[in-house]
Amino acid sequence: MYETIEIAKDARGVATLTLVRVDKHNAMSAQMIAELTQAAAQLGADDTVRVVVLAAKGKSFCAGGDLGWMQAQMAADGETRFREARKLAEMLGALNTLPKPVIGAVQGNAFGGGLGLVSVCDVAIGVDHVRMGLTETRLGLIPATIGPYVVARMGEARARRVFMSARLFDAAEAVDLGLLARTVAPGDLAEAVEREVVPYLSCAPGAVASAKKLVRDLAPQVDEAAIDLTIRALVDRWETAEAAEGIAAFFDKRKAAWMS
Repeated sequence: MYETIEIAKDARGVATLTLVRVDKHNAMSAQMIAELTQAAAQLGADDTVRVVVLAAKGKSFCAGGDLGWMQAQMAADGETRFREARKLAEMLGALNTLPKPVIGAVQGNAFGGGLGLVSVCDVAIGVDHVRMGLTETRLGLIPATIGPYVVARMGEARARRVFMSARLFDAAEAVDLGLLARTVAPGDLAEAVEREVVPYLSCAPGAVASAKKLVRDLAPQVDEAAIDLTIRALVDRWETAEAAEGIAAFFDKRKAAWMS
């Protein structure tokens, strides 16, 4: 059914949604975006699912947006760019509003859109060697459609520390920024995630869903206006000379014009 992700469910109703585009460091292609959106709908509608664990195989959790997908947007017409940007925004929204607790198991590095996936988890546990970064500006792009979720997770003040600079940061700083709840040794990740999962199995599923919705309702809203703003911002960036240069430099394996 799926090619870029896998879903497995145990007898307790714990579903593990795993990114399996290992050869591409789980970078999000158009296919992965579509499959994650479909998976969120499937898991949300399944009354036997109590908890969702978002995980990944391979060395990386998620390297962000697939560069081939981004390159295709550079060559596309405006209507196609809007459509593809909206698909990305809707995928993140679907995971963010999933009416089940989502536990992130971050076993490897996460960059760009990968931080968006971490940010839509209700809690994320990472291994102590991970590195993260909002690397879009290095390519002449911006962390647009992931922005509402990243800022909601970090808060504005902490987001400003890393949102624009594209600098990489380690696991300890990811905890300080609020992206990760805590870090553990690689061999302890499964046990740490299990400790997050188990309490939910004693809770009423409907009450958990209602409580999660209430938290979202009480927090600053990621509404249609905010989503539309991010889509417009991303499409505008795709149309700049900087974005063209940044993407071209990446594929040419050279420094972009602004790099010293």
